[in-house]
Amino acid sequence: MPDAPPSAAPVEESTEDWRRRNVGRLLNEAVRRFESRVLERLAEQGFHGVRLAHVGVTRNLDVAGTRPTELAYRASMTKQAMGELIGQCVDLGLVRREPDPADGRAKIVRFTDQGLHFLEHFRRAVVAAQGEMGENLGEERVRALLETLWDYVHPDGT
Repeated sequence: MPDAPPSAAPVEESTEDWRRRNVGRLLNEAVRRFESRVLERLAEQGFHGVRLAHVGVTRNLDVAGTRPTELAYRASMTKQAMGELIGQCVDLGLVRREPDPADGRAKIVRFTDQGLHFLEHFRRAVVAAQGEMGENLGEERVRALLETLWDYVHPDGT
């Protein structure tokens, strides 16, 4: 039998529920479920080698291009880890590295034509997964969730 949904009231510390029924854990589980569905949809469209880590690159990459250091910052990871993921995305044909015209020592990561094609499929997969969430939870609840999370992530309104 599934666990009852958590209430907004604090869970007593003497129980183990606080470990499973807290906002952080539930948000992580929701993200895992949502993004797994996005990856499934991408695989259905022929993007079989793309992993969630690669989506972290493409999600943070500006269409006009972005320096690897900025990508690492946006993804909250080291430059070395981001460099490895960028290399994998290059191998997948999604991005390319180019010299930065403003600084010959630096590189800019840009989408390839195939990467832009992927980006459109990624957009469609996100829309579809969000639609599935709406079918499951109701559109009003999903809209309220989006607004609530936006307000929490952007408390200053930006």
